[in-house]
Amino acid sequence: MNERRTTNILLLIIVIPLIFYLLKILSFILIPLVSSLFIALLFLPLMRWLTKRKIPNFISIIIILLIFIGAFLIGGEIIKLASKEIVQTQDAFLVKAQAKITDLAHLIEDFLGVQYIKEGNLINTFINNNAFGSSFGSTLSLISNTITMLLMTAFFVVLWLAESINFYKILSSTIFKRKYASAKIFMKIEDDLIKFVKVKFFISALTGIGFGLACYFFNVSFPIFWGLVAFLLNFVQMIGSIVSVILLSIFAFVELDPTSVLFFFILTITLVQVVFGSILEPIFLGKSFSINVIAILVSLMLWGYIWGVPGLIMSIPITVFLKIIFEQFPQTKFFSSLLSGKH
Repeated sequence: MNERRTTNILLLIIVIPLIFYLLKILSFILIPLVSSLFIALLFLPLMRWLTKRKIPNFISIIIILLIFIGAFLIGGEIIKLASKEIVQTQDAFLVKAQAKITDLAHLIEDFLGVQYIKEGNLINTFINNNAFGSSFGSTLSLISNTITMLLMTAFFVVLWLAESINFYKILSSTIFKRKYASAKIFMKIEDDLIKFVKVKFFISALTGIGFGLACYFFNVSFPIFWGLVAFLLNFVQMIGSIVSVILLSIFAFVELDPTSVLFFFILTITLVQVVFGSILEPIFLGKSFSINVIAILVSLMLWGYIWGVPGLIMSIPITVFLKIIFEQFPQTKFFSSLLSGKH
């Protein structure tokens, strides 16, 4: 008995690193596959609504694919327009940034009673213009890889919706034994995942709109761009919301005078994140979707290390999926309670 237990532990020690290694080297196919599953779940209610209206399956898929491509094109156009505007005003912005950073540096020096920062262009201390030219090739490579990933994701979305890749069959053959594979379990998993994806998308959209409106009313440049940034970063649980507030606060520090206007702007975008992310999202999701803070951080680090930025975005949906699966079996409910922080 002890020998068998030792053997199982040794096998587990070998298998877990192997699984992580395979997840990393197969990221080029697994990232589009997993992300397409969550996107397909987002469109699944629309797909079923079209089916009830007796619209042929292939036409429904074409409609959803057009919506997906249209959203991508609109997002790309917004980024392109905002980037062009940012580039056109780059010199004026850098002059403002230089003055603000110099003033801030002098305040810090006066407070500490030392002179550390030399006179001159402080922007060059943080930004090396030559770096932009040298990174041009890597930027093109990143854009190319992103487009490839998006096309593969769109392809897998079609396969999921057309049931060429069957969600139920995959679960039956990999996770569930036949005696557990009831329609009730599948419907619960599907409904819970759809609810999570819809709420996350809705809250992220509200956050983006809130950021955009805050920029508009406080006369901070590029409100659409910053709204899109907040929308995208909000999919990265905890970290994304903090990063979006910090980035926009730094940008506003350059644009606005350090008066009560700047203070109320930072307070406004912080409240937007708190109200939507910390209050409304848990209310909409309910206690069944609550994830322990430690589990969130571990999940972010793990999937971020394995799959990079896409891993950060998908880490919480994957964790929620695992939590739902663990809840279905008495033997694994302990892990579910561990993820939720309940004992």
